[in-house]
Amino acid sequence: MPFPFRYKKLAYAAINVTDLEKSIDFYKDIVGLDLAETTEENAFFRCSKDHHNIVLCLAKEPGLKRVAFEVERDVDIDRAFEHFNDLGFSPAWIGDSERRFLKQGKTLRVKEPVSGLTIELFSSITQMATEFVPSVAKIARLGHVVIGSKDFDATCTSFVENFGFRVSDFIEDRICFMRCFPNPFHHTFAVGPSSKNRLHHVNFMVTDIDDVGKALYRLKQNDIKIVYGPGRHPPSNSVFIYFLDPDGTTLEYSFGMEEFPEDNAREPRMLQAVPESLDTWGAVPDPLFGVGGPIEGAP
Repeated sequence: MPFPFRYKKLAYAAINVTDLEKSIDFYKDIVGLDLAETTEENAFFRCSKDHHNIVLCLAKEPGLKRVAFEVERDVDIDRAFEHFNDLGFSPAWIGDSERRFLKQGKTLRVKEPVSGLTIELFSSITQMATEFVPSVAKIARLGHVVIGSKDFDATCTSFVENFGFRVSDFIEDRICFMRCFPNPFHHTFAVGPSSKNRLHHVNFMVTDIDDVGKALYRLKQNDIKIVYGPGRHPPSNSVFIYFLDPDGTTLEYSFGMEEFPEDNAREPRMLQAVPESLDTWGAVPDPLFGVGGPIEGAP
């Protein structure tokens, strides 16, 4: 039986930051996002024609506020509301004033009950008049968000059974890579085990492997801590580099990723929990890699 609604893409991540001004400079000048709009407590960044792909939210502690996905059609948002309501998840439509503030069409929010992560779904978003113009990196899109969960198995099961994600690959007891079906990219979301429900990292996909190499030296020149890489992930075949934002949140550039057909896709692989399943080049992650702040409102 097909899932009641279809995803179009991972749309944006709302990240809690403790110093908005410092974070604005970092995400603009170091990461290379385009600042679309600011308020006293928020900064909207884009790496596409969408009004925003990252929202920075001023908060007392860093972490993950919510993750948003755009659905394929208007009918999908109504089907999603009905689906989550039938599950007893208490989905809620956001009000007109907040929807206009976010420049989005019909929008709902629902909490994944195990991790406590707020998932937002919407049917449309304002398209900017101009194309995104890359600066320090040719960012193609917001690639994926990864969280850590205190109950790894139950969280993975919930996102598959309740949210309709498809598992692409699985490293036993380490990480579950998922795609928001029928989006083709190897993973737009992933879950790993953790002592706390927290943000692990946020990824930006770039269009040229040179963007990864250039980032290595740009980060070093600006005294930005690199916590993993460069390297290559065997599950997705992506070349990567991970680094920290001013709050210690892990960000990633990656180049290249396997894409899945909607029909007759290969079966997910169960990979051995060894370093070689995470990187073929031999990079060793720093202890600060993926040690992000809490998921807002998580148990």
